[in-house]
Amino acid sequence: MILVEFLVVLIFIYIGARIGGIGIGLAGGAGVIALALLGVPTKEAFIPVDVILIIMAVITAIAAMQIAGGMDWLVKIAENFLRKHPSRITYYAPLVTYLMTLMAGTGHTAFSTLPVIAQVAKEQGVRPSRPLSIAVIASQIAITASPISAAVVAFAAMLAPYGIDYLQLLAVCIPSTFLACMIGAFVAGFMGCELKDDPVYLERLAEGSIRAESLHQQALLPSAKPATFIFLAALLVIVCYAAAISDSVALIQNPPLGRNEAILSVMLAAAAAIVCLTKTDASLIPNAATFRSGMTACVCVLGVAWLGSTFVEAHVEDIKSVAGNLLAQYPWMLALTLFFASMLLYSQGATTVALMPAALTIGVAPLTAVASFAAVSALFVLPTYPTLIAAVEMDDTGSTRIGRFVFNHPFLIPGVVTIASAVVLGFAFGSVIL
Repeated sequence: MILVEFLVVLIFIYIGARIGGIGIGLAGGAGVIALALLGVPTKEAFIPVDVILIIMAVITAIAAMQIAGGMDWLVKIAENFLRKHPSRITYYAPLVTYLMTLMAGTGHTAFSTLPVIAQVAKEQGVRPSRPLSIAVIASQIAITASPISAAVVAFAAMLAPYGIDYLQLLAVCIPSTFLACMIGAFVAGFMGCELKDDPVYLERLAEGSIRAESLHQQALLPSAKPATFIFLAALLVIVCYAAAISDSVALIQNPPLGRNEAILSVMLAAAAAIVCLTKTDASLIPNAATFRSGMTACVCVLGVAWLGSTFVEAHVEDIKSVAGNLLAQYPWMLALTLFFASMLLYSQGATTVALMPAALTIGVAPLTAVASFAAVSALFVLPTYPTLIAAVEMDDTGSTRIGRFVFNHPFLIPGVVTIASAVVLGFAFGSVIL
């Protein structure tokens, strides 16, 4: 029956992947019903309510900042930075998308910077696929280092019983993922022929289908800078408060709010401050693109975590006896498992809450789990993720294109190198910090 139930889980994950977007969450709920009909107990399943609430609060604050024009200001800063250093676009593009994701907790911030990256690369005669590919990958892997991302918050809660706190997790993940992005950028710099030698580019150039004009500069709203400062101040408060109440620092004894509650309350308060102080129309917040993507993420995390946890909790002892020894002998296999799971689940948060509790339960060493964490970011393998598709569409030179065999696209090799480097570096930093 275990094999039958596991097959049911895979079938519903496949159905969700085929539906796309919010479908993985919808299919997850249907899968729970199917398992219940097969006699699998569902009462012990883990439903990540805290993670979902944090996503909602953080996304609300980000959406408020976006409506107030804060995102436009950040993009303008990024564009000015990239145009000052155009020759290093392949390294500075991932730096920009990494930092924006690190601050915002969502990789969808990359949408606004991709047109800038493509235009600056083209103006310099740099093959746009090089900076675009690693920029998209950096925006994905930075989720595993962001202090307010759902994946990091959920994983930190899972590690707490094992003596690893929030700050230690960030101390490993931030340097390992950032350095891995720079390694990925180095590799991306050698991918594909030079732009001037690309036959697709030369054909489009001859047809006159290459845009030569600079990007249109949109006027910033007066509320853009205040809204951004409020959001960044809220982020700083969260990190400082988390440090103050952590076991390693312990500046605040008997804290009035736990870490999760602090994130929730501070982010909602930040959204309120943005709305009140900048006179932003609060009714526009639900219409923001970041808000819609965040609510989609909530449903996805709910469905897939519930489905995966229902199966694991029902057979935890059997799974532990089979997989525990294997992962103890070959710890890198956890990273491989997370890598392939995230390809289907299309969410770092969903992959984390679906598989990490099971991995820790069956006896995987906390160091192995932390080092492997970056592997939940393999959303670039199948060329259907929104930011990946946007990069393809925004490159009118045709250098960022999907090959005939689906997997032969410019994101694959730099992405695999980046994640592999992050895992190796995670073990190196983790062995010192944890």
